[in-house]
Amino acid sequence: MTLVYPVASNAANPAFLSPGYKSSIKRAPQKPLIPMRHTLSELTGPVYGHETVRENDNDLTTQHKGEPLGERIIVHGHVLDEDGRGVPNTLLEIWQANACGRYIHVRDQHPAPLDPNFTGAGRTQSDSEGYYKFVTVKPGAYPWGNHHNAWRPAHIHFSVFGHAFITRLVTQMYFPGDPLFEFDPIFNSVPDEKARLRMVSSFDLENTQPEWALCYRFNIVLRGHSATPMETK
Repeated sequence: MTLVYPVASNAANPAFLSPGYKSSIKRAPQKPLIPMRHTLSELTGPVYGHETVRENDNDLTTQHKGEPLGERIIVHGHVLDEDGRGVPNTLLEIWQANACGRYIHVRDQHPAPLDPNFTGAGRTQSDSEGYYKFVTVKPGAYPWGNHHNAWRPAHIHFSVFGHAFITRLVTQMYFPGDPLFEFDPIFNSVPDEKARLRMVSSFDLENTQPEWALCYRFNIVLRGHSATPMETK
């Protein structure tokens, strides 16, 4: 199964140039894009990482000797095509800030503590029905310097791979009811309000585990009129 890039309307994906998102001004193309036909080798290989997913790579809370700080959560859902059918054997990778809103990265100088028991990255494969599941901690909001008093809403980055390196889609999952939505130019770079809401997970009480972890559902639709907005820059 090979992923196909979404064919949703432009309103479903962020524009290359979003003036409120300052770094997009430098990165946005100045001239019309030139379509490049993919070669057979690009479309058929190499297979990217599917065979190296380990059993517990989807549990970010058990990657170290101790437990990470913060609110344990379950994030699950399905990878779907435009007709609502599950896409099997899809490689999903996530990365995120820790509960204090800090990444383990040399460029992250946010004066919040690092967590020695949390790296903030995981991976898994969807099953035969397109279902996936991660266990992690809820990330914190963090300042990002785009404008005065700029803070990113809590979010988890998702990377979705087909069976060739070029079939990669990237999006962000947000949490319901975040008060920072209206102030975040990255979230609002998706022009259509209904499309923006497709990046927001839903609280899932049915699959919340009592006295252990809250659960959030996040379905990723790869293409069609209900496609999940994907990063274009």
